[in-house]
Amino acid sequence: MTTQSASALPAPEFSRPVRLDQLGRHADSVMISASPEERAALIPRFGLLALDRLEADYALSVEGDAVMARGRVRAALAQPCVATATAVPETIDAPFVLRFVREGESVPEGEELELDAEDCDTIGFTGDAIDMGEAVAETMALAMEPYPRAADADAVLRAAGVMSEEQASPFAALLALKTKKD
Repeated sequence: MTTQSASALPAPEFSRPVRLDQLGRHADSVMISASPEERAALIPRFGLLALDRLEADYALSVEGDAVMARGRVRAALAQPCVATATAVPETIDAPFVLRFVREGESVPEGEELELDAEDCDTIGFTGDAIDMGEAVAETMALAMEPYPRAADADAVLRAAGVMSEEQASPFAALLALKTKKD
């Protein structure tokens, strides 16, 4: 996840700030859900055709200088097919582990994390709060299929006269020449 100064960014579409002095209230499972208006505002940001549900359960804990968020994100959405632009429905139900650190801070030298780097996203923050709504929205985006493809994409492309990779390869052209020669 990327980190930028809060003053340079517009307000997040789905914001659920948690003040650092209120972390104890979030030690047990907390559930957040995006409203219809928040989901509608997220659609253009992530290039979606629909976002029917976005919610998460999470618990927060303090580990050293970091705030750890462990939970599960659930979403129902539709993305455009990369080949045909038709809607490709997708359901996300994925666990997450996030590590919030103050901007400019990193893991002190000699300190070890229990998690592998690929198991934990690190998010920088400034001020006296972290934004779990924004973190959940970004986590959903990372969990989405990167190249959604409709089940009938090949048939639609064939009907439009688009060649498949096999048909367009140099070897296919050579095979066609050989077949023509024989």
